[in-house]
Amino acid sequence: MTVDIHPLTPLLPAEIVLSHEILKSSFAFNRTAEQSFHFKCITLHEPPKADLLAWQTGGPKPLRCAYAAYYIRNTPSFFESVIDLETSSLLSTVPIKAHFHGPADGPEILLVEKVALEDPTVQAELAKLELPAGSKVVSDPWIYGSDGIDDERRQFQCFLYLQHDEKLPDANHYAFPLSVSPIVDVATMKVVRIQHLPCGVDETPTLPKPYQVPPPNEYTPESQELRTDLKPLHIVQPEGASFTVAEDIPDSGGAIIEWQKWRFRTGFNHREGMVLYELSYAGRDIVYRVALSDMCIPYADPRSPYHKKAAFDLGDAGAGVMANNLQLGCDCLGSIHYLSSTISHESGRALIMPNVICIHEQDSGIGFKHMNYRTNRAVVTRARELVVQSIITVSNYEYILAFVFGQSGDWHYEVRATGILSTSPIDQGLEVPWGTVVHPGVLAASHQHIFSLRVDPAIDGQGNKVVIEEAHAMPLGPQNPHGTGYITKETELTHSGGYDTNTAANRTFKIQSQTRKNAINGANTGYRITVPPFQKLLAHPTSYHHARAEFGDNAIYLTKYRDGEFYAAGKWTNQSRGGEGVRAASDRKEELDGQPVVWVQFGLNHVPRTEDFPVMPCEIIRVGFKPHNFWERNPGIDVPPSSQERNKSILLGGKVGTGVNGDATSHRQGQVEAKVGMNGHIEKVNGCCTK
Repeated sequence: MTVDIHPLTPLLPAEIVLSHEILKSSFAFNRTAEQSFHFKCITLHEPPKADLLAWQTGGPKPLRCAYAAYYIRNTPSFFESVIDLETSSLLSTVPIKAHFHGPADGPEILLVEKVALEDPTVQAELAKLELPAGSKVVSDPWIYGSDGIDDERRQFQCFLYLQHDEKLPDANHYAFPLSVSPIVDVATMKVVRIQHLPCGVDETPTLPKPYQVPPPNEYTPESQELRTDLKPLHIVQPEGASFTVAEDIPDSGGAIIEWQKWRFRTGFNHREGMVLYELSYAGRDIVYRVALSDMCIPYADPRSPYHKKAAFDLGDAGAGVMANNLQLGCDCLGSIHYLSSTISHESGRALIMPNVICIHEQDSGIGFKHMNYRTNRAVVTRARELVVQSIITVSNYEYILAFVFGQSGDWHYEVRATGILSTSPIDQGLEVPWGTVVHPGVLAASHQHIFSLRVDPAIDGQGNKVVIEEAHAMPLGPQNPHGTGYITKETELTHSGGYDTNTAANRTFKIQSQTRKNAINGANTGYRITVPPFQKLLAHPTSYHHARAEFGDNAIYLTKYRDGEFYAAGKWTNQSRGGEGVRAASDRKEELDGQPVVWVQFGLNHVPRTEDFPVMPCEIIRVGFKPHNFWERNPGIDVPPSSQERNKSILLGGKVGTGVNGDATSHRQGQVEAKVGMNGHIEKVNGCCTK
């Protein structure tokens, strides 16, 4: 490759094709239609962190390499390779250990659907259901899961549903779950057995019988009587957006984004989707690398085969693979910049992924306000946020994933969960304690959504530490005679391990520089992590769910940095056994030695309700990162005050609001506006925010 490419720029289409060609010329087997490469990914092999940091300070540029994971088609043989793109040479090829499996991919899932539905034995079982004429059957292939019983070969468990009208391809088939469940062996692409799902209160299989067709329950707008009283809402930025985007190479997914003192680099890959690098604010480093590492959705239904149902959506498929093509006016509002990228197809060709990252600004209410009640002067500044967002569809579910940046040096990671519940059949009139009947004959099992955000910090550069801060009441005594005093205390976490929150002690976790001090109080500069409370993994410690979801039992895991250690559940989650993820890594009990990696867990326990069907309103969870003694004062103090001249709000009803005494100062604030000049100073005063 002759193009000068940044070491962190995602692979370009030509590099993906080149990687495939290098492997074809290096691999010794009879390449026929039956025996060829089946790629799970060809993606950037990120350079070692030490090499990249050295290059940034004048050292040699790191090698640009690709990483490939692939099967030999129609066999269980699974390999990973690293390819030097500069010399067009193969650096390494390693067979993956037995019983470790790669993720699913789109063409493979479609083929599994076809195999399951065309199998004569499956069709014979479906015929016993006596399904109505004009309907068709839809298959949802699920990663088979693990329970230690006949689960070593790579398989899919197919859950079947009725599409009540074959002329309506968007009809909600999850309202019509069927009791026949074929299992497909991936290497042979054959149905190896058929399970009859339990429809009662225990795991006794329900043998096929004529299906009682419930009424439809649709989510599409054409199936609703839509509201007519909702007026348009336009997000308008007449002078354009306040952020800039400088793409490394158009449509690569790699770019430098700058906004309100923030600066960071974007990346994109098949598994994590969005990755952000080199976050800084006002020229000071904060994070080296951050990305959603893993998620697990373990289901509560204890009956076979549902006891194996635990989706690892990033490891089993991939956030990049499942990323939506985002659309103006729907997924993102306002003045939008999209980033596109490229991943690999299972054939080894490049697959263009348009509009997978959306960048826009949004109003977030009041940022800060104070009114001097003696003078009636109010200073009000509205908060604006920068949103860097991607949306993924995982079969029935959608996740809106966003990095959200504030003007005061704070940032958040936000997940919105929506989509359609994964359903199963239940005999009408029954209820079970591990789920909710959301439609006649339709059970939605309770399930947890547990996420792990991997943060490689760089608070004021390399050399960081993690501390917990707790608040405790002072004992009664001469220093606290009235019993009202309390103190805060910091404790450094010096070794890898799993740690939890403690609301009773107001425990917070902070990442700090080991060397830089705050000029006002001498404290180590740092960022505080706001971990939302969530119920930890409910599966028993002896269960396969617990072994596999290694990140589900602690709010915070700390490990010492190691190159390539990116995934909280381990590199290979498909039918995994555990022992390769963050719990195992933290059990090394290594001294962190200024190189902590912080894994932040958060989530929700989704106990379904009828209001979640046929499509679920968004559930929103956020992890927060706020500067803590990082600055000497509010870093957003220089955000211009709000003014009617800039914001152009409209008073409905055409009448000025009146105060208690009938005047126009209902909030006891004078009507003044401020205009900020080119030099950043107030030039004109005639509004509501300064005087």
